Formats: sequence, C-alpha cells, structure tokens
Amino acid sequence: MQEILTVTELTKSIKSLLETSFGFLWVTGEISNLRQPRSGHVYFTLKDENSQIRAVVFRQTLRNIGFDLEDGMNIICRGRLSVYQQRGEYQLILDAAEPKGVGALQLAFEQMKKHLEEEGLFDPLHKKKIPFLPHRIGIVTSATGAAIRDILNITGRRFPSIDILIAPVRVQGIEAPPEICDAISVLNSIEDIDVIIITRGGGSLEDLFPFNDERVARVIYASKVPVISAVGHEIDFTIADFVADMRAPTPSAAAELVVPMKKELLATVETLRMRMISSHRRMMGRLVEKSIILRERLKDPKRQIEDLRINVDDITNKLAENLRHGFDTRKSHLQNLTALLKLMNPSVKITNDLLKLDSLRKNMIAGFQRLVDDFKHKLQKNMAMLDILSPLAVLERGYGIVRKLPDGAIIKNVSSIMVGNRINVRVSSGAFDAEVTKISREKKYERKKI
Repeated sequence: MQEILTVTELTKSIKSLLETSFGFLWVTGEISNLRQPRSGHVYFTLKDENSQIRAVVFRQTLRNIGFDLEDGMNIICRGRLSVYQQRGEYQLILDAAEPKGVGALQLAFEQMKKHLEEEGLFDPLHKKKIPFLPHRIGIVTSATGAAIRDILNITGRRFPSIDILIAPVRVQGIEAPPEICDAISVLNSIEDIDVIIITRGGGSLEDLFPFNDERVARVIYASKVPVISAVGHEIDFTIADFVADMRAPTPSAAAELVVPMKKELLATVETLRMRMISSHRRMMGRLVEKSIILRERLKDPKRQIEDLRINVDDITNKLAENLRHGFDTRKSHLQNLTALLKLMNPSVKITNDLLKLDSLRKNMIAGFQRLVDDFKHKLQKNMAMLDILSPLAVLERGYGIVRKLPDGAIIKNVSSIMVGNRINVRVSSGAFDAEVTKISREKKYERKKI
C-alpha cells in the first residue's frame, strides 16, 4: 500500500509546495467581504468574474499602504501565497497595494479630505481672523528652499522692519510631518507671534504629501495663532489648505496677504493727518463764529440785573399769594374736620349707647316678668288639672284602692282573688289589711247604642 497521510501532513505538504513554488506575486481584483476585527488586521476576498481568493493585510503593513481599503475597490496588490492550516485554505498575504486606475496618494488625499470635512475641521466658523499688521510672523518651511527666499524678499520690500521668526523643517519625506507639527506647536508657545505661515514650493503629489498628513491637519486646527497655508503652486491643493485659517496660492502671495505696503500705510497716515488738521481748523472757525454771535447777543449786565430784580419781585408776590391761598384752604379743611370730629365725639356716642342699654335692660326685665307670670299661670292650671285627675281626689269621695297581698297587684276584677286571700285597702286617710271571706259576682251591664 502507498503511504497513508493524515490531514495535517497533507496540508503541511501543500503549504510547503505552494510557498516554495510561488514567490511574491502581483494580483489584481475587486475587494469584497472586507472585515477588520479588534486585532487590527484586515481580511477580505479578492475576486474577478470567475474566481476568488482570500487575502489578508496585517496591521503593521496597513501603515505602508497609505489609503483605506473598501468593499468594491479594484486594486493591484503584491503578496505571497500561504496556506491557513487550521481550515486548509490558501490565501494571499499582502505587503503592498494601490488602487487600480487611480494613484494611492490621490485616493488617500480624497479619503482624508472627506473624513476631516465630516469631522468639522474645515468649518468656516472655526477660522480665525488674520491680523492686519502683525508684530511678528512665524514661518514653518525649509530654511534652504525657494519659498523662504520669496517670502523674505517680498516682506523686505513691502515692510522692511517686520519681524520674522523661521522654524526650519523638512518639507517632504516621512520625517517631515512630525517636524512640521513640532514647529507649529513651538511657535504657538511664543507669546508675540501674531500669525504663522506654513509653506513650501511646488512639487509632485508625493512631494506635497506631508501637508496632507492627518497629524499636521489636527495641529493646524488646534493652533491658537492664525495659520496661513501657502503650499505649492496655485493649482495645488493640500489638506493643510482646507484646515488653515487662510489659503494663499503661493508663498509670494502669502507674504503679500500678511504684510501691507509700508509706503501705502505711511501715505494713508499722512492723508488722515491732513484730514484731521483740516477738520480741526474748520471746527475752530465755527467756534470763533459762534463766540462772536454769543457776545453780540449778550446784554448790558446792569440791565440784566434789573430784569432779574423785577423777576424776583414777581416770583415773591406769586409765592405770597400761593401761601395765602394754601393757608385759607387748610383752614377751611381744618374747620370741616373739627365739625366732623364733634359729630363723631365718643362721649355723645357713649351717652346714646347708655340710653339704648337702659331701654334694653327695662325691656328685658319686663319680658322676663311676663315670662314668669305666664309660667305661674300654666303651673297653677296644670296643678288644678292634676288635682282633678289625681287618685287621691277619688279617694276623698269615698273610693279605695285594693291590692292583693303579698305582691301588691291592684285588684280590678273579682276573678283575680279567692276566698282567704289577704288584701290591702287604701283610703284617703290611710290603709288597712283585710281577708276575703266572701266573693259576690255582679251581672255586667252593657251599654246599648241608640
């Protein structure tokens, strides 16, 4: 029998065969099913019309690609074949990629621009005003480039005494973005820096790419000092241009925007000085004319004093008249109050109330007497009626009350006693006990209705 292999042995053999037979490959295809777990690695499927293959880009390699991989993107990539033993699948491990039909740097630029714009870094509301005449200008650029020579030449012609502080940095290459960020931060720490210019001359998209770096964009956005971006030629645009407070098409234009012409300023100052002198002369002329008019209108002081004396007499007379009128008015009012007070004198009211109280007391006594008399009359009447209905009155007429002993029940009928029962007889003058020796029954007569 031939040698029998385990699945692991077979997979290892295939892995060894593939990885030794194929070196680095360039492959083109469309990205689909892209996913990026917490590990940071990117997994996707690279496909064309008829076939597909799995691919992976490890986290460390993503930094070198320079743009974001997306579903549906056609790319050209370089990688090596490998077999993932646990699932027995072969895959491409990529170390480089670029968009098909568009440059990687251009795609990265567009992606970064869209991302930062959505985040609000380009918002005009965040833009700071550029000062009209800055005291000191900070410039972030290469110390040996043409851009700094152009700026120094133009500022020297426009305003020779302007103070410029240069923060030299590299303006291309991978070392450039950190240096640009540090320079902007250092210039922000200097108190008398009024404006910062970041600049360099023209170049390719690769040369300008440090100014498309996200770190540079965020440092410009966070700068407390206004920033002017003057990168490349007029047709060149970078992320720094969109984030900065102002964009200048060229370094020379930035110098012209930030520094006014000293001669023009001096001419403006002289014009304003002459206007001020002319305005002052006109004002003095008007004041002189007004003083002359007022002096002519001024009367003889002696006559003016006489007029004032007459005016004082008139006022004194009016004051006396007003005082007399006020006194009469208050006197009349006081008289009215006095009469009203007499009417409302408490002693009069007390006397009237005492009379009313005496009358009420007499009425109360008379009423109470009538009530007692009525009560006595009713009592006598009730006592007479009570005497008529009293059993004692009946006894006075010779009747008696017979009770059966020993229970004391009143005997109303002979049927309730027997011979030999003891009885008690009550008469008007007293009572006595007796014994029944004979019972006689009488015929009962009924009343006939007529």
